[in-house]
Formats: sequence, structure tokens, C-alpha cells
Amino acid sequence: MVTCPWCGTTYRAFLPNCQKCGGPIPKELYAPEPEARVNATSAPIAPPPPPPRPISRAYVWRLFWSDGWAITGSVFALIGGIFFIVGLALTVGIVTAFVGIPFVGLGLLGLVGGFALAARGYRTAQQTVEVLRTGSPATGQITRVEIIPGVLVNGRPPWKIEYKYSVQARDFKGSVTTLNPPMMGMQPGQPAWVLYLPGAPEKNALYPHP
Repeated sequence: MVTCPWCGTTYRAFLPNCQKCGGPIPKELYAPEPEARVNATSAPIAPPPPPPRPISRAYVWRLFWSDGWAITGSVFALIGGIFFIVGLALTVGIVTAFVGIPFVGLGLLGLVGGFALAARGYRTAQQTVEVLRTGSPATGQITRVEIIPGVLVNGRPPWKIEYKYSVQARDFKGSVTTLNPPMMGMQPGQPAWVLYLPGAPEKNALYPHP
């Protein structure tokens, strides 16, 4: 069996790319026998393949819908759109104009604010996919793994993984939020692979992305 490190989908036979999210699956994760599965989870994570890596563009949306702020922005934009349409309809009627105008104002506020949050989440997801596809590898270390308390996304509590890495003697830090429980190889104090953009090393992503 093999589990996709990007979305957690499990397959009985090895596949080079996940059929659900499109992410590449390292062959080292494939464990046909129970004994091999134990060795696979305790072995170090394989280094990233050379770029460009086959990351599906659909993976942008998987990251987008795992981002709590992006989801919140989308909900606000949807509610704002409903308020705006209802308010506009009420404003057209002279009798109900005094009710419709506040609805229009609230709708515009929700649309603008929600769209801004959603657009920010989408740009962040696009950047992450670009780093995963073309980024250069660096060795790093997991520094902290925790569940974000009091938050549920799609009915699941998100995890936050923090890490550090160095590029040309400069130290950087990064973090990622995921709905998937971290793999055994992503625990505090353990080494990890980090991908970064050569021209902007502060733009980074864990590999494999959780």
C-alpha cells in the first residue's frame, strides 16, 4: 500500500501521481508487505526530484480549500453577494428603499472583504504550487507541530507545522497549515526537506507538502 503525502489518499498499488490531488508520490513510500511498511515510515524522507516536478494545477484548489482564511473569505463574499442582490431589489422599490440601501452597503462590504481574503488565499496557494514545482531543495528541521485549538475546517482541526532551514548561510523559518495529521517523519527535531525559490528563498514549502 502507499499513501499520498499530499492529501492522505491510500492506494493498494503504487501510482506515480495521486488520482485525487495530482501530487507526485515518492516510490520510497510504497510498502507492499507489512514489514516493508514499518521500514518505510521509519526511513528518512526521500529528497525531492529535480524540477520541474509534476504538480497538478488542480492542487491549487486543494490548498485553497484547506486554508481557513480563504474559506472564510469565500463565505463572506457569498453572503455579501446575497445581501447585495436582495438590497438592490429592495432599493428598486420606492417603498422599501430605506431597507434596501443598508442591505446594499452590507453586501458590498462583505463582497469586497471576502473577495480580498479569498484572493489572498488563492495567490498563496499558487505560490506554494510554484515552489513545489520549480523550487530548489534545502535541508531543514521540524521545530514545532501542534493542533490549532478552537478551529474546525471541513469538520477537522487543522495542524500547524513549523520548520527552519538555511540557504547560503542565511537562516529562514516557515510554517504550513494542513488538515492531514503529520506523517511520522514530520515531528519536532526531525530533519525535513524544504523547497524554496532561488530568487526569493523566503518563499518556501515543505516537501512532501502535508
